[in-house]
Amino acid sequence: MGKGKAYNKFTIKMQKKLVVLFLCVLLAFVGLFCRLYTITRDNGEKYKKQVLSQQKYDSTTIPYKRGSILDANGSVLAASEKVYNVILDSVAVTDKEEYLEPTLSALNSQFGIDTSSVRAYIAANSETSRYHVLAKRLTYEEISGFLELQEAKDSKIKGIWFEEEYTRVYPGNTLACDIVGFTTNDNVGQYGLEEFYNDELSGVPGREYGYLNDDSNLERTTISPQDGNSIVTTIDANIQSIVEKYLLKFNEEYKDNFHPGNGANNIGCIIMEVDSGEILAMASYPNFDLNNPRNTDVLVGMPVLDEKGQKTGEYLTQESLETIESEQLMYLQLDALWKNFCIADTYEPGSVAKPFTVAAGIESGSIIGTESYNCEGLLHVGDHDIKCHNEYGDGVLTVQQGIERSCNVVMMRIGQEMGIHNFARFQHIFNFGLKTNIDLQGEARTASLIYTEKTMGPTDLATNTFGQTFNTTMIQMISGFCSLINGGYYYEPHMVSKIVSPSGATVQNIEPRILKQTVSETTSDTIVEFCNTVVTGEYGTGKTARPAGYMIGGKTGTAETLPRGNDEYVVSFMGYAPADDPEIAIYVVVDRPNVRYQDDAKYATRIVRNILTEALPYMGIFMTEELTDKEREELEALQVEIMMPAVVNDGEEETADGEGISADGSQEGEEQSESQSPDDASEGEDAEREEYIEVWKEFPIDPVTGYAVDPNTGNYVDPVTGAVIGGSYEGDNQEENKEE
Repeated sequence: MGKGKAYNKFTIKMQKKLVVLFLCVLLAFVGLFCRLYTITRDNGEKYKKQVLSQQKYDSTTIPYKRGSILDANGSVLAASEKVYNVILDSVAVTDKEEYLEPTLSALNSQFGIDTSSVRAYIAANSETSRYHVLAKRLTYEEISGFLELQEAKDSKIKGIWFEEEYTRVYPGNTLACDIVGFTTNDNVGQYGLEEFYNDELSGVPGREYGYLNDDSNLERTTISPQDGNSIVTTIDANIQSIVEKYLLKFNEEYKDNFHPGNGANNIGCIIMEVDSGEILAMASYPNFDLNNPRNTDVLVGMPVLDEKGQKTGEYLTQESLETIESEQLMYLQLDALWKNFCIADTYEPGSVAKPFTVAAGIESGSIIGTESYNCEGLLHVGDHDIKCHNEYGDGVLTVQQGIERSCNVVMMRIGQEMGIHNFARFQHIFNFGLKTNIDLQGEARTASLIYTEKTMGPTDLATNTFGQTFNTTMIQMISGFCSLINGGYYYEPHMVSKIVSPSGATVQNIEPRILKQTVSETTSDTIVEFCNTVVTGEYGTGKTARPAGYMIGGKTGTAETLPRGNDEYVVSFMGYAPADDPEIAIYVVVDRPNVRYQDDAKYATRIVRNILTEALPYMGIFMTEELTDKEREELEALQVEIMMPAVVNDGEEETADGEGISADGSQEGEEQSESQSPDDASEGEDAEREEYIEVWKEFPIDPVTGYAVDPNTGNYVDPVTGAVIGGSYEGDNQEENKEE
């Protein structure tokens, strides 16, 4: 009884301690409340943002649609199509046990996805993973079956959603591959128009994201993407297809002919409007599939490159391709395939440069164009005997005949008349050594590949006059050539005529731009007159470039590559149509054709003839020449429209090969050549020319090759021009032009 009283006794001292403790706790709470109030009042917004920033919310990027690339007629060359990625939400699919099996079954039946691997992933990530890609870039048709199952009534398919993005597609596959270029997986343009106009074609991605409002409720906000602009090119897909068809045909004809490999190291063609600088077609071979640009199978037949990107002299086979282990070396091979030969590769142009030499001579006042020069087969310049393409000599030739027969000696003599100062000045005027600024990615710089007045010597001047020892690109040559035949106006070449917004409104019109006048209209008319004889003249080197029913003009070219004496050549033809009023220019270059004797311009002229035979009627350019029965049958077999019958001048009749015969029985080409001889040309000079010509015309013809054979040397000789086929040449730099 007494003990219980002692235990229950609550002393005054203890009561005081309890009161003190209570007051301390109360004061602590009051202080904490005051501190919280102060923080909320002074820094509430700051801490609120900090807390919210640490929360995990839904945030999805909405892709933009890259703009399309269209041809001049609105045909699609490149477009973006919406595709879908299949995304797995492991947390959602395991929310209920009954969701798993139906979902796995649908994935397998609709997409062929292995269920065992998905099941294992879900088991390992059922509480953490909400984003796992199961399949990429499926079309709507490919996912529509799954969507029907997923959206069906009482469907137990859960945890699968589809992420939208765009993929680049090229309906033409290889069509205009060098022009268009392609994109990387992250939608960045590579090569061609895709890279040059990447900023215009690209848009701005949108975003859908969530945030907490003042009531701490999750709200969603969507910022729509801005799609990219589209570009309308100057390319005509139909003309482009014609060009590519005949480049491919050439390759198929000469592939593995003399050595294993493609029909040539490279073949290029450009068709340009003479009076605007607009490119109607541009192509090269080998080409590649824009939808699969990294397919290495198309590398077979190309030259093998070393680690420095230099050609080794061998050609890729399927077996050697499989042995390439270096990623860098494989990229070099692919880069060589992707580059646009027409703008990126440099080469010595050869005799297609001769019209530029004559134009410079006339425009500088060094010659008037009616002079005559004697060709004895070579000219001694400096320490070198530089031979003409006709080693037997052409005799006395006018400037016009020098163009017609492609005489090196005539050009070298004109160069001597001009001198180094004038020649170097006009090289710059014609834009050699400068970029044309064409709106394509990858144009080569050639400033270091052109002689200046300070670096050019007498021998350099001589060889430059016929297109050797300096390098250009195809786009430089044809742009300058257009100025020679259109009155002297140099247009900046361009590929795009218009930029269009996603709504179809025109953002920018790109008009033709004249940069300068290179020569006078009088000089331009003279060059057209001279170049016409290359096709019409009796000894013209470009006869086989003429399409049935049309008369064209132009210039052939054959340039020996480095090292000299390797029997490897770049052959070409640069021409225009129609001959009397040029509307389009065409330039074909065949880089080292796969044949025994490469130095023959027919490998280029025949391609030109094939292309123009189909392209000119399509363009609505009327025929001007009578058709032979053979030509008519040829056109009908090709299903080429015969635009109109030719009008033959009074007093003329047509020969079996389609050439006009005048009333006195002379051929058109011969008559034209004589009419353009200078007034002071004497009968003695004509007799001297005949004596030179007869030398090679007496040579026997080899029945196998069709070439004449020099009985003294055994060399093959072109029976028309007297040019040595596959011969060796003295001097540092030589050039030939020959045509069947």
